[in-house]
Amino acid sequence: MDEPIKILCVDDERNVLKALRRLFMDEDDYDILVAESGAEGLKTLEEEGDVRLVISDYRMPEMTGVEFLSKVYEKWPETIRIVLSGYADTASVVEAINLGQIYKFIPKPWNDEELKTAISTALQHQDLQRQNNRLNDELQNKNQQLQDINEKLEQLVEQRTEALEIRNRVLQIAQGILDVLPVVVFGIDPEDMIVHCNEYARELFPFGGLGPLGHDRLDVFSPEINALIDRLEQERLPTATLEVQNRSYRAEVRRLHESLSQGMVLVLIPES
Repeated sequence: MDEPIKILCVDDERNVLKALRRLFMDEDDYDILVAESGAEGLKTLEEEGDVRLVISDYRMPEMTGVEFLSKVYEKWPETIRIVLSGYADTASVVEAINLGQIYKFIPKPWNDEELKTAISTALQHQDLQRQNNRLNDELQNKNQQLQDINEKLEQLVEQRTEALEIRNRVLQIAQGILDVLPVVVFGIDPEDMIVHCNEYARELFPFGGLGPLGHDRLDVFSPEINALIDRLEQERLPTATLEVQNRSYRAEVRRLHESLSQGMVLVLIPES
């Protein structure tokens, strides 16, 4: 069950406060608090906390109702502030209403049903405003979360881009190193396709217009070389001395990521 809504009634006449208490006697939804002066009303607000609506008489000694409600507005701007007065043409009341310090002016003597209706309507308006503020806060939080996610994504993209640039640079350097090595190097995938080779390898095996890349090893290499590669199924480090274009080479085959069978490397080292 929701807690009763706290309503503070401030008037220097006790009979008025009693009348207001009687008016809401049968209302379980309201908790009626009373104070006999503006100073006492401010103290009550400090002590009670969440007072949602304040009703104040206009004509009070030491502090008028408008002065009191102006102080309430400064410290508790979300409260609903209603002033009761027998002076409907009071300039300060009209000014306070225009400035937003007072929600509504109700003349004395009031009509009980009209006062209750005004209070009920005001609280409903406040509920809608609170709900709207809560939804706005949630929307701002979601927008902030989305902004944070986008910033993280941008950072991640930048990091990934930087990582790819570094990786591409490493690959370029690695290829450059392979190209200047005085040995023949081939990379062969598990399906026997030639997927990598250095410049020396392309010169030694000028297979087709684009070289040996993308071709099956059986179509590029001699039976002797393919036989050496086939020995990798039974031997861990098969080697052989082979003749290629009238030159002797020491040939070695190594498996890449042996546990995962991710292909192999064929190296032909010229013999002096």
